[in-house]
Amino acid sequence: MKYILYARKSTEEDDRQVLSIEAQFVELKEFAAKEKLEIVASFQEAKTAKEPGRIKFAEMLAILESGKADGIISWHPDRLARNSVDGGKIIHFVDRGLIKSLKFPTFWFEPTPQGLFMLNIAFGQSKYFVDNLRENVKRGLRQKIRNGVWPGWAPVGYINNPKTRGIDIDPKKSLSYMPPENTHFILSQIGAKKRVCAVISGNHLLSQTFKKIYKMFFTLD
Repeated sequence: MKYILYARKSTEEDDRQVLSIEAQFVELKEFAAKEKLEIVASFQEAKTAKEPGRIKFAEMLAILESGKADGIISWHPDRLARNSVDGGKIIHFVDRGLIKSLKFPTFWFEPTPQGLFMLNIAFGQSKYFVDNLRENVKRGLRQKIRNGVWPGWAPVGYINNPKTRGIDIDPKKSLSYMPPENTHFILSQIGAKKRVCAVISGNHLLSQTFKKIYKMFFTLD
């Protein structure tokens, strides 16, 4: 039986989850060697699985549909899918016999009714984790707004403080945006129910920052 090795990390930023892909490949190759599994192709992807549309994932499914491979080796089902569409595709491929085997070092699977049931639960748990995390983040942002704390990335002239979770004046960039007299604006309220206290310096920054804050507040609900 021929397998495709698939590894994925959730972010495209190079400085985040740096060792995730490498660690998955090492563990999966050791697992394949131990189980004496034949690997015919390998795919790695730095893309979130909460939305469908991953290019490498689609290429992997195309190989499976062509019959050039029979199964997938991955770290856990949540590496394959965190949304209903991609999870449904995997299960549908198993039902059609295009995927004969799924191998995970951390999860058991067999192409039986019980195995498909457990795989469905794993995909459902993965989706629930993403959905619940999204709601928790939104709740935290709303509380920051209530407390008068800037809820996102620091605007120009400021810098995020990872220790206090607040923002500080950027000693370098702020010097380039020193406002002249009478151009120091205080934005204290947006809408009837949304409130934030933030200081915005300089005429050329006010409109852009206002639009960002307005969009952020009215899309949090």
